[in-house]
Amino acid sequence: MKFKVGDNVRVTAGKEKGKEGVISHTFPQENLVMVKGINLYVKHIRPYGGKSGERVKRERPLPTANITLLNNKGEQDRIGYSVATDGKKTRIFKKTGKPVPEPKVDRKAKSK
Repeated sequence: MKFKVGDNVRVTAGKEKGKEGVISHTFPQENLVMVKGINLYVKHIRPYGGKSGERVKRERPLPTANITLLNNKGEQDRIGYSVATDGKKTRIFKKTGKPVPEPKVDRKAKSK
């Protein structure tokens, strides 16, 4: 999968088309990603044990075909790969040819 957690993306299809967000979770086997604040749905929770019922907004995964990566200029761009002579593989933007910056991920927040 070409997308990583922490990448800035734009939704290109569906009801959320045009919205931008950050990837919070990836599902490589299914080619799905979860984007923070995008593709929300309402989960109704029944009252139980003296607690009142509630409506919770949750994110649903999006297909990778419906998103695109944003480059440093904020434009949509595709991802390619460049292999160095030592065998190290890096992601690059197709339009500019510049390397994709590694996303900054807070490991502690991810585990919670």
